[in-house]
Amino acid sequence: MGRMDKAVLFWTSAFIDDAYPPSESQPVTTYKPSALFTYIERLQAERPWGTFLDAGTGINSIQWLSGLETERWTAVTGAAGDAERVRSATDATRRPQDQILLGNWAKADLLKGEVFDTVLADYLLGAVEGFAPYFQPYLFARLRPLTGRVLYITAPEPYVPSDKPKTPAGRLVWEIGRFRDACLMLSGGMPYREYPSGWVIDQLKRAGFAPRAMERFEIKHGERFVNSQIDLCAPGLSQLTDHGLANALRARGEALRAEALDIIAGAGALAHGHDYVIAAEPA
Repeated sequence: MGRMDKAVLFWTSAFIDDAYPPSESQPVTTYKPSALFTYIERLQAERPWGTFLDAGTGINSIQWLSGLETERWTAVTGAAGDAERVRSATDATRRPQDQILLGNWAKADLLKGEVFDTVLADYLLGAVEGFAPYFQPYLFARLRPLTGRVLYITAPEPYVPSDKPKTPAGRLVWEIGRFRDACLMLSGGMPYREYPSGWVIDQLKRAGFAPRAMERFEIKHGERFVNSQIDLCAPGLSQLTDHGLANALRARGEALRAEALDIIAGAGALAHGHDYVIAAEPA
């Protein structure tokens, strides 16, 4: 595959429902590609996927990847639990040449010398903070020698470190995000750190990529988002030695859940924030 048909960066907008993946406790239902992956397929057009690296694999990306016509794929995750879930999800489709790796991109020897036609960084940028703090500015330079033809990036625009939104839906999404991150920090965890699309484009250029396309998707958060983000806090809160604090935080989480689900019941979703997809090629 050569350069994309239009060697210019363009910006459009669309909608995506409930962009966040289900929590570990929620069952995975019949797979339907997200608007983000559908857009990537549209960019790829008739060009072959070739060899494929899923650089931050998860249930959503591996289910999509398993349905593509690839020569082989490699899926990398930094979490042992995710590796097992991806393994289980691909038991029926995984070929002898496909592999699932547990690794950290801060380690220089991970896939050293390998080159893949297509590389996907699906929600990887923000997640890196939890496995390799302060490594995010170096992520794209790390992926550059592995990328033979095209790199696709999906990520949300930051919504937690921002001013308080003025709409009820935006305020609730913002408060749920801050509640989740506070719980993670108090229980010894590390919240994700997302970066804006403009920062990503600058970093791609510094790393030797040429951004070729971009699209933003307005997010409509549904029940799955609300429940998964609040439920994510439960294990950590159960470990807090200050039981009064833990109980107060649980109560706050349930109050946010009730308020958010009430709005969703009436409006259908909490419309707030954007995801983005960026396609880049080696410069």
